[in-house]
Amino acid sequence: MAKSGYRGTVLAFEFLVLTAARSGEVRNARWEHIDRDGAVWTIPAERMKAGREHRVPLSPRALAVLDDAAELFDGAGLVFPSATGRVLNHAALTDLLHGLGIDAVAHGFRSSFRDWAAECTDAPREVCELALAHVNSDRVEAAYRRSDLFDRRRSLM
Repeated sequence: MAKSGYRGTVLAFEFLVLTAARSGEVRNARWEHIDRDGAVWTIPAERMKAGREHRVPLSPRALAVLDDAAELFDGAGLVFPSATGRVLNHAALTDLLHGLGIDAVAHGFRSSFRDWAAECTDAPREVCELALAHVNSDRVEAAYRRSDLFDRRRSLM
């Protein structure tokens, strides 16, 4: 791989960072789940670790990444296909980092997002946790929390 990496992988990585999503969610992202007008990516339950649908607010830069991806690819099917048109390999994003001399793994950027949100924003803990699609382990509290705090997450993103 060239130092700059395959363009689809580069765009997928930037989208991962901008959305605080897991690698598998980004690698399997499909155009049919993206509402560019509403600036929301709805990840179906079967693609989520917790098995629940997750709405991701898309920032202006995330939308620009999608515009770039739509220009490169056909705007149908996978958002960030591999060079062969299939789902990117599970190691593609981390390989990109290593090829650039960055000693990190793609999943670590979720932790970086959480640290940034705690240290550099006034967003409440629950908003930050929902941005990461973390499930509240307190069953009583979870039973009473029906909102996904989407508008507050949109401000955070």
